[in-house]
Amino acid sequence: MSTPSEYKLPEYTVKDYASFALAGAIGCGATHGAMTPIDVVKTRIQLEPTVYNKGMLGSFKQVIKSEGAGALLTGLGPTILGYSLQGAFKFGGYELFKKTFIEYLGYDTAKQYKDSIYIGSSALAEFFADIALCPLEATRIRLVSQPTFANGLIGGFSRILKEEGVGSFYNGFTPILFKQIPYNIAKFLVFERANEAIYNAIPTPKVDLSTAAHTAVNLGAGIIAGCAAAIVSQPADTLLSKVNKTKKAPGQSTVGLLIQLAKQLGVSGSFAGLPTRLVMVGTLTSLQFTIYGSLKKALNCPPAVAL
Repeated sequence: MSTPSEYKLPEYTVKDYASFALAGAIGCGATHGAMTPIDVVKTRIQLEPTVYNKGMLGSFKQVIKSEGAGALLTGLGPTILGYSLQGAFKFGGYELFKKTFIEYLGYDTAKQYKDSIYIGSSALAEFFADIALCPLEATRIRLVSQPTFANGLIGGFSRILKEEGVGSFYNGFTPILFKQIPYNIAKFLVFERANEAIYNAIPTPKVDLSTAAHTAVNLGAGIIAGCAAAIVSQPADTLLSKVNKTKKAPGQSTVGLLIQLAKQLGVSGSFAGLPTRLVMVGTLTSLQFTIYGSLKKALNCPPAVAL
């Protein structure tokens, strides 16, 4: 086995980064799209906890009974498009920043501070991903919270743009950063560490494991990472749902609105819908890493930088 000083960093081309972005887009778009029914129920619980107060299954039944099964797919369009864009920046950006930091610090030094590398890379990648995601997430939440607001992505996006202006799409940018950056840090940091721990616990060398074994490791590490990320980001996720439904008072800043909503929610209210979100995020995170790893292999991408 190579010593750290002998380790040769893989060379990434523009095509490789495009492949990373494509794999991330497919992984995130597909998984978030598939989770739309759960996300609809989770958002309803967050926005109207006194109405949807019978747990996840009970709330599913409430939505179907009052609005029909089709209501569970509300916001599907902006979900798929928004999270595909986010996934491209999230995974592609993570690979870019991770390699950049390692090259800047030198491999031996980077290995000593690998947690900092994971944290910095995931935070930067998520910042740019959220710029792309925010308008579509605002549209999704408006469609879910106000079912009669518009008929789908184009109608909802156009109405918000026409009636409230471009700035309205970014009312939730601050809370989405507070939600997504800690979420993404936990997601990648815990995944990297869990992945490493699982491989170290397996007696067979990593290079000799089957494709099925690698898939199982990614699934397991992804579930652990997803649950950690869900807990860390839950309060901001609840605030994001609220801020995209609530119009600011004249002269009120976004920060002022956030403080107002946080006081109204309290600690317990901030964690409304957590069990549902644990199911959703744990599942989709494990699937995202599995899909991402499989697509990278299918696209003949070079290996990830190992620390």
